[in-house]
Amino acid sequence: MKFILCMLIGFWGLTSFARGEESTPVLNKLTPDEERVIIKKGTEHPFTGKFVNHKETGTYTCRQCNAPLYKSDDKFDSHCGWPSFDDEITGAVKRVPDADGARVEIVCAKCGGHLGHVFSGEGLTPKNTRHCVNSISMSFQPSSKTERAYFAGGCFWGVEYYFRETKGVISTAVGYMGGTKENPTYKEVCSGSTGHLEVTEVEFDPGRVTFEELARLFFEIHDPTQADGQGPDIGEQYLSVVFYVDDSQKTVAEKLIGILKEKGFNVVTKSLPAPKFWKGEDYHQDYYDKKKGSPYCHRRVKRF
Repeated sequence: MKFILCMLIGFWGLTSFARGEESTPVLNKLTPDEERVIIKKGTEHPFTGKFVNHKETGTYTCRQCNAPLYKSDDKFDSHCGWPSFDDEITGAVKRVPDADGARVEIVCAKCGGHLGHVFSGEGLTPKNTRHCVNSISMSFQPSSKTERAYFAGGCFWGVEYYFRETKGVISTAVGYMGGTKENPTYKEVCSGSTGHLEVTEVEFDPGRVTFEELARLFFEIHDPTQADGQGPDIGEQYLSVVFYVDDSQKTVAEKLIGILKEKGFNVVTKSLPAPKFWKGEDYHQDYYDKKKGSPYCHRRVKRF
């Protein structure tokens, strides 16, 4: 089934999935200056915003509705006079044609508040994208220390689906790891020529959920005994791997593999050091949330 979907990539890359109606967000009271920018689509003067040179670790949120918009990891100094980001939190920002007919406006996907504009092709970062955002359109939430985990277990749509619903998970993203080509496309990975695996990146708060709890979930939402893929999805991009970021994650992964083998499971999951994670195309992110569906080859089976 996934193979057929790979062949249809050109079509799906251009398709946006309809979302159901959501409840009206609770909006914060804005000052006159905030209204001028957020509601009336004005622009604050360059180099005057409080977040232009802001370096703290955390999350930038919508001033009007508190929705998370950008991570500090994606902020960079473009010397343009406004806060700049080369990526947004998946699904947080909506692009719309600007009234001037030339630029692309960005608004909060939850409340529609004006944020600024997005530009591409400037070559300022490897992602080649610059979200130029008014400081006044945002608030900031300092981050407690978060950690990341990387799991490959078949189609990344299904793996992400289960981790997104887990308490303590801050965010998820799907992409590619372990291959030979930098920044591969989905089509290239599906061809089997790059050596990449489909991977889900999980950012989590270790004070609310441990890596071991996430790893146990991973071993229960896919079949760790299938050697050639996952379910009907056959190919090297669907193999089972825990990509560990440090020795403690490696120890946990190998411990759980050992426990399952003692229980009689012929586990083929590998534990490997994490290489660079290449984020996948936008239409793969939060796939089942967009489609309002559920995984076709992932389900939770108790194994511990």
